[in-house]
Amino acid sequence: METQAIYEKVVSLISPYVKKEGALQSVSHSTKILEDLGVNSARLVDIVLAFEDTFDIEVEDEAADSIWTIGDAVKLVGSKLNQ
Repeated sequence: METQAIYEKVVSLISPYVKKEGALQSVSHSTKILEDLGVNSARLVDIVLAFEDTFDIEVEDEAADSIWTIGDAVKLVGSKLNQ
């Protein structure tokens, strides 16, 4: 799967949990999921589960703890898909 396709899917999976809707208009790889988008940490667990289901991957706890930005999520998913 291409990086752009992963990026678009990651953003679509995160979108339902975003509290700062306006921030979605300028989302990028450097957008911080918790701070910039207003996603709370409990919802981040739901997002990681959605990544696992959607991309058919397994995300270890340590790897999930490294997801701070949209780019981190895209990189993680991409690396799992290319193993």
